[in-house]
Amino acid sequence: MTASATELTMGVEEEFFLVDRSTRAPVPRAAQVLDAVAELLGPQAQPEFYSCQIEFCTTPTRSGAELREQLLSLRATAARAAWDAGCLLVAVGTAVVPPADPVPVTDDPRYQRMARYYGALVDGRLGIVCGCHVHIGTLDRPRALELANRVRPYLPALQALAANSPFGGGRDSGCASWRSVVFGRWPTAGPAPQLDAEGYERTADALVRSGILLDRKMIYWFARPSEHVPTLEIRVADVNAELDTTVLLALLIRGLCATVLGECGPRGRPPPEVPAARLWAAHRYAAHYGHCGEALDPFTGETVPARTLTSALLRRAGPGLEAAGDLAAVRRLLAPLTARGDGAAWQRALYRRTGCLEAVVDRLAATTTRHPG
Repeated sequence: MTASATELTMGVEEEFFLVDRSTRAPVPRAAQVLDAVAELLGPQAQPEFYSCQIEFCTTPTRSGAELREQLLSLRATAARAAWDAGCLLVAVGTAVVPPADPVPVTDDPRYQRMARYYGALVDGRLGIVCGCHVHIGTLDRPRALELANRVRPYLPALQALAANSPFGGGRDSGCASWRSVVFGRWPTAGPAPQLDAEGYERTADALVRSGILLDRKMIYWFARPSEHVPTLEIRVADVNAELDTTVLLALLIRGLCATVLGECGPRGRPPPEVPAARLWAAHRYAAHYGHCGEALDPFTGETVPARTLTSALLRRAGPGLEAAGDLAAVRRLLAPLTARGDGAAWQRALYRRTGCLEAVVDRLAATTTRHPG
């Protein structure tokens, strides 16, 4: 059953770097930029963990076209404020040019407490990462968890599509999504366990009570029920300079959720059984190769081209995409990404041609605010 495809909303949170216009390295000017946009954007503009990062959030929508317009407007507003603060807005998973000195953690009580508690993870230089999170709603916690249980084998394919962080510490990391590796050091960052609502409550309480996490907002599973809005949150993607990639991810995730929604409930088929170790391995393949190399099929354990998993994802999400009228748009958005490669591929290609990391940053900044199409 896919009629509910038209009922599900999409929302996107994008995290961005602020980099100095001269050095192209991250700079702690988030407070200045956020002050400049506060009256216009209100809670849609938010600080992030480090003071060189900002986050912008769309409002929920059922329309891919409206989502695109929101993202474009938010990026343009942020880029203008960043320019006035002497910096560039850059959508990339890790800093291409690393900061010379550690970037301070944002002056927020919760972030400061996290910095003290997880000391070695908070270096202010190589541990700064920017992701893109997609929210699907409106869903109560039991339905969000049922969807999380069912979509988890398809998330490595989405991670590979969004790979956009090949550089770390000013060098090629060897991975397409170095952000995935860096962020994976945090507790609970990884595939979600299969849980019902009661199991989720027990697990979340235990994680906080034990001191592994400081609070429930630190549940960083790749698919989780949001703690502040009634949604399923998918947290597997690098932020992408190409806005079309962000829209593609949101449409694919909404289509996938709409397709499997009819399978939920006592009469539906059970969630797919995928061994946890194999799922972890599939995500490691996605982080290393992105969309341009090999992948591990979570269902079979076989090594296949990453594009084979993309095709399987598209087939699985197809009924939900068709019901929402998004199938043609997804095919149109996917074609150029497949032809040019993921964000990591074109960053590497540009660096090979120029030998200049600053040129990569400039291209990322220009692409971040370029009008698609």
